[in-house]
Amino acid sequence: MSRKEPQKTGRVLLLPIDSIEPSPYQARTAFDEPEIAALAVSILQNGLLQPVSVRRVGLRKYQLVAGERRLRACRLAKLEKIPAILADFNDSESAALGLLENLQRSQLDPFDTARGIKEVIRLWGCTQAEAARRLGLSQPALANKLRLLTLTPEQQDLCTANHLSERHARAVLRLPEGRRTAALEKIARDNLSVRQTDKLVESMLAAPKGPSPCRKTIPMVRDVRFFVNTLQHAVDLMTQKGIAATTSCDKKDGCLEYIVRIPVGNDGRVAPGASPAAAAPVQAAVTPATDAPAVPASADAAPADSTEDFAVQLL
Repeated sequence: MSRKEPQKTGRVLLLPIDSIEPSPYQARTAFDEPEIAALAVSILQNGLLQPVSVRRVGLRKYQLVAGERRLRACRLAKLEKIPAILADFNDSESAALGLLENLQRSQLDPFDTARGIKEVIRLWGCTQAEAARRLGLSQPALANKLRLLTLTPEQQDLCTANHLSERHARAVLRLPEGRRTAALEKIARDNLSVRQTDKLVESMLAAPKGPSPCRKTIPMVRDVRFFVNTLQHAVDLMTQKGIAATTSCDKKDGCLEYIVRIPVGNDGRVAPGASPAAAAPVQAAVTPATDAPAVPASADAAPADSTEDFAVQLL
């Protein structure tokens, strides 16, 4: 086309590729480089079958409206000029058309889609209902896409890096903000389906959020051998100090009975080296109980309440 011939809207122009700048309203932030490389090979062999769309932004300067992938592939193929359709669009129309082109591609990241929708709503200055109508979406579908932006940038990156779908992300939105990252990490680690993700979220919502304020929580070790070893260690210390303590362990009446015999004199004092036969028996039974807040210090101590775990009780 001659330089003196006016450039009319809708005409296909052969433009220097360096005169076309990317669109500032491009919704897509991640591009499949191998896919663009394959497209570049196809363009070299067959030419660019579908021109890109541009708008004029200055003297011999154009801005891309639609066709980011095609433009990148042409640059990769080192083309000097490419065919382009000249359009007369303002900022909001350019942003909307770029978004519509990307919405037709299923590979578009759901968060890119949500950010693009938010941008065109801002440019149009319209309601979600009006934006949904103009974008060809239902209002609930548009609202659901915008809700994805309530995830933190880190959570969004976690979804994108692990190729989690929009439905995965929406399921996690039911959780409190502080529990979403852990859920997303488990979904990615275990490669959960959408149905499995829904079940995970249900279980996390149903799980108790913490101990009841009216109940005292006492950390206990479930393995009864811990207590037996603890008692035996105490006896070993006594024997190292010269006290001839002896032990016996038996299971009866549903209890594991652990008996420690410590020699004492007539005055009740520990008698080092005394005969074990003369020792006063002290029994320790390890029983499954439900609420034992502490180990009683003597045989006269009040009986322990019940707890979930094992408690050691002196008899």
